[in-house]
Amino acid sequence: MFKVAIGHSNDFVSQTAIADAIAQCQETLAGIKPQAGILLAGIEFDREVILQEVNQVFPDLALIGGTTDGEISSVLGFEQDSLVLMLFCSDRIQIRAGIGHNLSQDPQAAAKSAIAQARCHTDEVALCLTLPESLTTSAVIVLDSLKTALDNQTPIFGGLTADGWQFQQTYQFFKNEVYSDALPVLLFSGPLLFSHGVASGWQPIGKPGRVTKVEHNVIYEIDNCPAIEFYHHYIGPRPPSSEYPLAVFAEGNEGFYLRAPSSTYDPESGSVSFFGDIPLNACVQISEAGRDRILSASQASMQQALQHYPGHDPLAALFFSCTSRRQLLGTRTQEEYQLVQQCGHQNLVSCGFYTNGEIAPLQQKSTSCFHNETFITLLLGEA
Repeated sequence: MFKVAIGHSNDFVSQTAIADAIAQCQETLAGIKPQAGILLAGIEFDREVILQEVNQVFPDLALIGGTTDGEISSVLGFEQDSLVLMLFCSDRIQIRAGIGHNLSQDPQAAAKSAIAQARCHTDEVALCLTLPESLTTSAVIVLDSLKTALDNQTPIFGGLTADGWQFQQTYQFFKNEVYSDALPVLLFSGPLLFSHGVASGWQPIGKPGRVTKVEHNVIYEIDNCPAIEFYHHYIGPRPPSSEYPLAVFAEGNEGFYLRAPSSTYDPESGSVSFFGDIPLNACVQISEAGRDRILSASQASMQQALQHYPGHDPLAALFFSCTSRRQLLGTRTQEEYQLVQQCGHQNLVSCGFYTNGEIAPLQQKSTSCFHNETFITLLLGEA
């Protein structure tokens, strides 16, 4: 048996909000003890109080979570400055939590520690879910470190914790503790069924170029010319912005992932900074999308996941959408989840949040990538 409960509160008082979310979960669980959980919270909540309340009610819960830039659930839809709790129960699927510390100092050691703590050596890991720090180190390096710790065999999904578009400090949760610069993970083992969808709404325009000089997330040259010239050729003298991310075509994969400019560029060197590393010699194109296309991506992501789901009906869904999407959509942000519901699974237990970057494979059964400005759907069930 695999059962999932969800609680979502938009009460601004921390203790009241978490009590409300816990009560909603308990009503669904009907006395069943949860094994693991995910807690998502706006940046203004008293995080210590929230975790203490959860730990008091569920003292042995394998819990991870973090701060957000907006929350999604099947209870309230899209909300800002709210709190979401999702709990998992199963007598066949094992779900274990781990955490790595000091991520910016040694991401490899942090990933190794988190996976070692969460891994059950008697079972093969089916899926890794992570909600890591986003501001202190490269998300690509963090993801690569997780892949290595998992022997490059396990699909990795998740979203980078956020802080309400402040870009100052994010927080990660593990059991009853609050951290920063940390890497929490949940590892799922056993007869888990899952599928996912990836869509952004952006489409490449113009001719592709080749990244010929780059340092991590800063591109200096495309086709041996200043990177800013590549942008100016297509969008004019305006500075690069998240409205026109780069489509990066992944080697060995069909399709592309996005890299959003951070609005930081150097007119003298012609370099452009992005919210994520870009590999040398990568093929890139400028991309564009209107709000309707951005919105339709949430539905496309859900449809992809449903199409590839290996069972009859999924039991739960997780959504990871980018904070840049929320900024561009403005008052229309709530339509993302509304469109997902139109796919015919209105009663599907679901939660998600607006992230500082998304993690998922580009296609089914391929290696995981770090994404910007993308809507990720992850469906879960039991064989």
